[in-house]
Amino acid sequence: MLPAIVIEKLPRLVRAIKLLPEEASAEEAAVLADELAGITAMVAEKFTNDRTAEGIGRALLLTVGGVSLGLEHLLDTDDDLDALDLLIEEGPELVFQQGFRLVKELAALPEDSLVGEYDLDPVYSQRRLKELFIDLCTADPGESWTGYERYVGQLRQRQGVQAIVRAAQWLRRHHYEGPINDPDLNAEGVIALAIIFAVEGGGRITARTGQKEFERLVKSVRKNKPDFEAGWAALMENIPAAHQPIIAERIDTYRQHCTVLQHIGTRASMAQLFTELENYAGSELDPDLP
Repeated sequence: MLPAIVIEKLPRLVRAIKLLPEEASAEEAAVLADELAGITAMVAEKFTNDRTAEGIGRALLLTVGGVSLGLEHLLDTDDDLDALDLLIEEGPELVFQQGFRLVKELAALPEDSLVGEYDLDPVYSQRRLKELFIDLCTADPGESWTGYERYVGQLRQRQGVQAIVRAAQWLRRHHYEGPINDPDLNAEGVIALAIIFAVEGGGRITARTGQKEFERLVKSVRKNKPDFEAGWAALMENIPAAHQPIIAERIDTYRQHCTVLQHIGTRASMAQLFTELENYAGSELDPDLP
């Protein structure tokens, strides 16, 4: 078995700096070095211990990664000469600020569909930003760096989560009994309830429920035997286009795999069905019976 081929991919800033002797004047090189030193000092002050050699060293790694992240985002080619030209013409501070802005915007996106009040806490948000910045932008000048690829992957994942959260927030605002303003949100639970209750028909939006209302639903389904597909179609008619892909994807999943819907028309007990519903709705379910 042949060994895997490892392709070295140094941080973009390092690759650009390697071109300085042949492609830039001594004055341009000196200005670039001075500006990078200034960025490193700023990073040391805000993100590491700027009074120790270790702190300065860590700040240097973050500067390399932060500038490299900005370069990867701003450039649409892999040409390292283009990267050097951008650094000389625009200055590394502008590039670094772009890289840091990417991290800041990423940190503001939800990591998962369980949203709590603490997610909006300024202290927690600042800590989350710092941790993400260190994770993505720590770049050893002599080693391969994958910070930009990991940023792109996390951005795609978090944007998907944000779409789920926003769909659930819309459902909460249009709950049939009035808007739900609880700061804690189980987005998947909200969507699950809306889809399960939609099988009754009529397009009514249920974003939270309790045992009594669920028992009413079960009795209604067993008595009237509604067309689930028609109920989901009525629900989709009330959903804005921006949220329809998320709801449609969950409907497709629940059509095949939701045990509540599989058992709701059988002789399964209310206790069994309610336990199964808890697996989908989670904290969005209110156990309102003794």
